[in-house]
Amino acid sequence: MNHLLEVKDLEVKFALRFGELTAINGVSFTLDKGERLGLVGESGAGKSVTGFAIIKLVSKPGYISGGQIFFDGTEMSRLPDEVMRDIRGNRISMIFQDPMMTLNPVLTVGTQMTETLLTHRKITKKEAEEIALEKLRKVHIPSPERRLKQYPHEFSGGMRQRIVIAIALLTDPALIIADEPTTALDVTIQAEIMDLLLELCESEHMGLILITHDLSVVSQVTEKIAVMYAGKIVETGLTPAIISAPQHPYTQGLIKALPGSRNQGNRLNQIPGMMPSLTSIPPGCAFHPRCDIRGTDCDMQVPALVEKEDHNRMVACHKVR
Repeated sequence: MNHLLEVKDLEVKFALRFGELTAINGVSFTLDKGERLGLVGESGAGKSVTGFAIIKLVSKPGYISGGQIFFDGTEMSRLPDEVMRDIRGNRISMIFQDPMMTLNPVLTVGTQMTETLLTHRKITKKEAEEIALEKLRKVHIPSPERRLKQYPHEFSGGMRQRIVIAIALLTDPALIIADEPTTALDVTIQAEIMDLLLELCESEHMGLILITHDLSVVSQVTEKIAVMYAGKIVETGLTPAIISAPQHPYTQGLIKALPGSRNQGNRLNQIPGMMPSLTSIPPGCAFHPRCDIRGTDCDMQVPALVEKEDHNRMVACHKVR
């Protein structure tokens, strides 16, 4: 069976004056049509760079230095820019953390939506307006006819993010990559946006890659999780299994740090230390300086991502058997 998306041994480097730094180091995963994957890890793990690499939008001096990305059976790294632009506009959409990165403050929402459609589809302005209205209804924006005439600053943060999702849906994409789509919003609005994304994935049969540092958000929306640390995937598997029985010490630390994972009144668990910067990734397992079960092999040998007995889980750790 063809996967919707297949990422094989992806490597991204940044060419700087003093040499090259590896930001993504051998990342592989698949996503099927309608499937939802969470890419999880702290800031600097490489989650967003992975998302941008998939749609070939890694900013210079970054570049894809190795691996392959197949979308619907087509290898994308060799595609010319104009074909890639067409895929980005029509088949893959990206939702960013800050809606104002996507929305133009001096154009009405209606203008922005219809112009997006007219760029990608051979349709009339009237047809474009009808599609824009339909998508606003899909994301539960009240009085969509009136809202089309308004400017981004006239909407709340949560409503702006709904409009960004509506814009992402305009061309009926097969895949949405959502990069921390709720971080700037308060908790109740976060939950609404996540419910909306889940509802849309199910009704439209869209694939979703949800990039986030928040495991509690991922547990509500995704079917499988890939945990990233210092540019590598350290654990991947089905969401319920990873949330209920994490095996990699880093994943265990992330879950113990969640509010609600400890008895009331107790301090939250915190993983000691910080994610290493690209210039100071330690030899061996990159997590070993922060790990409380490390052994002598951990600081010398990079652990391979290997399948465990239940066959639905892969873990990169010398100490997990």
